[in-house]
Amino acid sequence: MNRYQAMELAGWNLIVYLPPSYHESDVRFPVAYVQDGGEQFDHTINQIEMLFREGQLTELILVGIEPHNRNDEYTPWPAASLIAGNPSFGGRGRIYIDCVADVIKPHIDATYRTKAEREHTAILGGSFGGLVSMFASYWRPDIFGKIGMLSASFWYEGVMDFLRGQSAPSSEQWLYMSVGSCEGIYKRNVQKQMVRNTLEVRDLWLDKGYPAKQLCFELLDGGTHDAVFMAERFPNALKWLFEGKKLSAKDIEKPNQPSIPGTHYFDMTSSHSGRNYRLFVYVPSTPAPSAGYPIIYSLDGNASFHSLVEAMRLQSRHPLGIEPAVIVGIGYESDEPIVSEQRFYDYTELADPSVMRHRPDGSPWPATGGAEEFLTFIEDELKSEIGRKYAIDRNRQALFGHSLGGWFALYVLFTRPEAFRSYIAGSPSVWWNDKSLLARLPELKDRLQQGQIDAELMIAVGSEEKQMMVENAQQLYTLLQSYDGHGLRLAFELFEGEGHVSVVHPLISRLFRFILQRKQP
Repeated sequence: MNRYQAMELAGWNLIVYLPPSYHESDVRFPVAYVQDGGEQFDHTINQIEMLFREGQLTELILVGIEPHNRNDEYTPWPAASLIAGNPSFGGRGRIYIDCVADVIKPHIDATYRTKAEREHTAILGGSFGGLVSMFASYWRPDIFGKIGMLSASFWYEGVMDFLRGQSAPSSEQWLYMSVGSCEGIYKRNVQKQMVRNTLEVRDLWLDKGYPAKQLCFELLDGGTHDAVFMAERFPNALKWLFEGKKLSAKDIEKPNQPSIPGTHYFDMTSSHSGRNYRLFVYVPSTPAPSAGYPIIYSLDGNASFHSLVEAMRLQSRHPLGIEPAVIVGIGYESDEPIVSEQRFYDYTELADPSVMRHRPDGSPWPATGGAEEFLTFIEDELKSEIGRKYAIDRNRQALFGHSLGGWFALYVLFTRPEAFRSYIAGSPSVWWNDKSLLARLPELKDRLQQGQIDAELMIAVGSEEKQMMVENAQQLYTLLQSYDGHGLRLAFELFEGEGHVSVVHPLISRLFRFILQRKQP
């Protein structure tokens, strides 16, 4: 605790953290007021100081306020206890927030070199501390311009009715919200609504006109309602509130990691499924065409993205080369090229265990069946985010997948052919789930016959892959061949001497020419 200064003020015990350069300069610093005695920053102060040193977070003063009775001071109005025999909730939140605004903050501003303005002042907390911080946005918008709500207790009696009847918080404020997907999962009382209520609050505010660019929302897969989880989110909340960079769309390049010019990375959580994705983006250095850049979405982004980008940068340099295109690799937060558990779920429909062959190593198959959720994420969330940030030609969107990713590309073509203009299925796992994909062919053919589809498909496979893989790819090509030129531009590539993995790199050049070859005069 020697990093902190302790003080007592009007009956409140405070802990004050001053940043490393405070005593070496005469500049003023932003301030974050933190509930529960600053528990969240005490657990993460080493990480926060690392962010200061690396220039990722502006140095700031942290003030932890120890409550006398958090069930009284962090609740907005009286309510009965959830557990028989326990004291009821006191509902003295407004008195507490006014004390922070009118007593504690003026003293901190008078004692330390602070930036006292609203836009430099945050209030944050977890659980009930997050709830009372949220109410500070309504009760004292004149004082607090940044609000951090970590696993806020939106289940509290009357809170949802209050928010449904109110306008959104002031558009002059910035908001951070986080919740774990497993919060309240085993509760039998109203606390089981933690995730659902948090999602509804986010949607309510956006529907009421709160600027999406000023709200960062994180739904963390597997997160539980405990102090450790909330503390883990605290540095992210600070980075968002004081740097103005939305964590669901921010650069996350690792220190000392060489980057390819034009590339950046960001994490995104699906609001539909709660699943987390790492997005790798390349934008050409040349100006966008009037209609926008063509775009290629690549599955298994951890493995495929950098190879695609290097090939794109080289092959699009010459005027007679391919057209420059934006590339978006859809991957996961991992250093591994293939993230098996996640991709098995995202790239498949639910498989019938009775028809699945045994895996070579004898291990059970991972969970399957997330293809529709994953496609919804791409269509409803990812494309919107990419389209908001970059000039994209929505009529020239391509989807590239390999192996199970190739199966998924075909699944999208068969079920929502309008989603993309171009589909590249490399070594597609047609065998998956007893070739259930082929059962969808009649519907695709009906739509082709009715002139409802205008798409192009490349199927590719290596000659040295398992005979079944080669035969299945050739069979699919044969089944579709009669529609080549009738709503479907079709190509088949057999790469001699290439196996299931090595086929990817020669396929990259061929797929570029298939969808991006410039028309010669």
